[in-house]
Amino acid sequence: MSIFQHHTTHADIHAPKRTLYPPIEPFRTGMLDTGDGHEIYWELVGNPAGQPAIFLHGGPGAGCSADHRRLFDPERYCVLLFDQRGCGRSRPHASLERNTTWDLVSDIERLRSMLGTERWLVFGGSWGSTLALAYAEECPEHVSALVLRGIFTLRQHELDWFYQAGASYLYPDLWEEYLAPIPEAERDDMVAAYRRRLVGDNAAAQLEAAQAWARWEGRTISLLPPPDADHYGDAHFALAFARIENHYFTHHGFMEEGQLIAHVDRLRGIPTVIVQGRYDLCTPATTAWDLYQAMVAIHPEVELHWVGNAGHAYSEPGILDQLVRATDRLCGKED
Repeated sequence: MSIFQHHTTHADIHAPKRTLYPPIEPFRTGMLDTGDGHEIYWELVGNPAGQPAIFLHGGPGAGCSADHRRLFDPERYCVLLFDQRGCGRSRPHASLERNTTWDLVSDIERLRSMLGTERWLVFGGSWGSTLALAYAEECPEHVSALVLRGIFTLRQHELDWFYQAGASYLYPDLWEEYLAPIPEAERDDMVAAYRRRLVGDNAAAQLEAAQAWARWEGRTISLLPPPDADHYGDAHFALAFARIENHYFTHHGFMEEGQLIAHVDRLRGIPTVIVQGRYDLCTPATTAWDLYQAMVAIHPEVELHWVGNAGHAYSEPGILDQLVRATDRLCGKED
């Protein structure tokens, strides 16, 4: 694998695209007791004898979906998916207790040990890319490759862009709905203002804030209006999604500013594919560029694929095409 960037061309836009593999059901599921009050839902899909991989979902707080299973060739991969603490089918729902980046890294290691896997491909998009980087920098000996999409490292300017001022200039109508639960006097720090409501005792105010927070993200993550945006307003989903995201963002991901990019030297020798939508308003392209520049300076096992007609969502055709091609290449399948 050589150092390179790939930019979408007009020919790429109109070329046939790779898409999801057919629907598949897990061959094994379970609940992992973490020993500190959480139970983590996990599932295995694909070929039990296939190349090990783990899928890390976004948010934090979004949970896994059935379509996430379909990003990997089921004949060549054995993929573990799990709902991170407090979300999806994991319990307790929307819990913020003992819920940090490093708790999740420990959970990944518990799951790896449970399976007896020495090394696996780590796939993560959006917050999943954050967690993938944190895990790989902590446990590089257990990572065979990285596939990262919509790069997010929780630096302060990344959070400010989406939750304070930046994306608001491109979606002023939707921004008004995001502002609505917060009195004007509190809008100088929107993350803090939302936190007061999301952890408060007023259940109605908590749900109103959760739905407004979640809908803002759900309606802006793709270049064209996403077909599943209404899902973000579902009360059960929104409560976990908003509470957990806000909790992590309030604490800057429980990391030092710029930590993930500063420590990329720990990833030396790990083949890495970065896929980034050019018009990603949720996690702007500058972070993918910063990560790529830091990585390419230390080893050649990194690719950056710019998708010129896409935003943030993995399901956008150009992004999905590059992600499936990446998982295929990394299991030895011809592109």
